[in-house]
Amino acid sequence: MHFPAIGDFYQRLLFLLPFSANLLPEGLRFSYDEPQKWQYSYPQCGGSEQSPIALNPHKVIPIGLPPLYFGLYDEPFDELLSIRNNGHTVEFGVPPTVFGERPYLTGGLLSDFYEAMAVHFHWGSSQSKGSEHLINGRRYDLEMHIVHRNTKYQSDEEARNQTDGIAVLAVLFKVVKTDYLYYQPGLNEIFGSLLHLGEFNNSYTPAAFLTLGSLLGNLDRGNFYAYKGSLTTPPCSPAVLWHVFAEVLPISHRELPKFWQLRDRLGRPLLNTFRPLQSVEARQVFQRRPIVEYAWL
Repeated sequence: MHFPAIGDFYQRLLFLLPFSANLLPEGLRFSYDEPQKWQYSYPQCGGSEQSPIALNPHKVIPIGLPPLYFGLYDEPFDELLSIRNNGHTVEFGVPPTVFGERPYLTGGLLSDFYEAMAVHFHWGSSQSKGSEHLINGRRYDLEMHIVHRNTKYQSDEEARNQTDGIAVLAVLFKVVKTDYLYYQPGLNEIFGSLLHLGEFNNSYTPAAFLTLGSLLGNLDRGNFYAYKGSLTTPPCSPAVLWHVFAEVLPISHRELPKFWQLRDRLGRPLLNTFRPLQSVEARQVFQRRPIVEYAWL
């Protein structure tokens, strides 16, 4: 992942080349109106090891997974974010940090290094919760995905076709009915940008140099569920090693409705942007808890 100084120019050029922020094929279109029909156009959506799933803390395997290592997560980006309404979510690509490299992830179920590529969200409506994963039978209000690509693969397409090609961190949020503004500087910048993203293809650049770690707030990074799954949007490639944090972060009741004001490419309200639950099948689902909890078992 480290480049010689003489190649700095070419390294930066590589980072600026366009890529699909969700690791999806360029120009892919789909609708959340009838997700059960995705499989007719994208056969993998009807295959095995699909996501999202319900995470039941009483049915997981509580093994001693290694902790996740968040490389460069707390280093400032070297450029401002460009946040976009792409017609089915709010997304932004992860730029390099001031060290010239993107943040990366290893540990947990990951035996390789995974470079952070993009961030996007899933939400519901005023009538329904919008997280994709359920924890202990409960669906929450919002879910954020930080998408990473295995550094041993050279392209998004190659990564999607490998069982270890992609790693996604999932953070769930619950509405807290208080006027107190939680100190979550990175998240607050993202939520504040939503007012500028109402129409399809609108983009906005907040005037703050953020870190990827600031999107995790004060989250307990050592307590997470992990399992083998898929992308939750077409083409539903079964290439994802999921790490879903057990702690649920707060979001103000004033912030969540900003997602409901967004519109898709047809000008319709962009609501309920989550895929229905998929079968766990015979998959193993693990949970890593803080070591102090195991001491009392």
